[in-house]
Amino acid sequence: MIRPAVLTIAGSDSGGNAGIQADLRTFHAYRLHGCSVITALTAQNPFKVSAIHLPPVDFVAAQLDAVLGVYNIKALKIGMLSDPEVIDVIADRLAKHPEIKKVVDPVMIATSGARLISPAAVERLKEKLIPLATLVTPNLPEAEELGGDAKALYDKFGVAVLVKGGHRIDGRAIDVLYEGRDEFLFELPKITSPVSTHGTGCTLSAAIASELALGKDLVQAITGAKSYVHKAIANSYHVGENCGVLDF
Repeated sequence: MIRPAVLTIAGSDSGGNAGIQADLRTFHAYRLHGCSVITALTAQNPFKVSAIHLPPVDFVAAQLDAVLGVYNIKALKIGMLSDPEVIDVIADRLAKHPEIKKVVDPVMIATSGARLISPAAVERLKEKLIPLATLVTPNLPEAEELGGDAKALYDKFGVAVLVKGGHRIDGRAIDVLYEGRDEFLFELPKITSPVSTHGTGCTLSAAIASELALGKDLVQAITGAKSYVHKAIANSYHVGENCGVLDF
């Protein structure tokens, strides 16, 4: 029996909270083999990113070629991509693998409001990568950057959209999924004063990809993934002075 594998295409977090490290930790929790394509090396901790190194485009391509078609990749997730040429390479390779479920987390705008990728890269995401997705998972500012709410983005790109925090009711953030026919709302109880929430976006998209790799449909996958992240936040623990990490 060949077991399923999951692929993460994202940046490396030297602190181990987010990015590739969070994704592989999530795949492991689901008892799935994780493959990785590293699109950036970062020097960071929960408080700041102090340096970023981007590998050459041909090296990103070589990583993709090494795993696609070799491992039994049933699903993948894509994190922040800052180079339009890298987006081209990834989109061209993934277009040849329609059988793989694809979760695109369009990391464009930080919680602080700072822009993380260039306008040119955003346009390339819209043109080449998002239309290949099984699911796109923007937060509210990213959804606005892409063109609207979940239904508007579905109408624009023709793919299912999960807007994180897409409905705010009485101060609550409720995620909204639109998949072309119905709208689904997802909410879990708020965890007060968690040790850490760093890496929750990466972890959620990795968990959705894991659920899809196990054969779940979108609603089941998102429900299971949100439960996983909720538990990870609740179980987060300190690994340094005022420095925490999600658990599972």
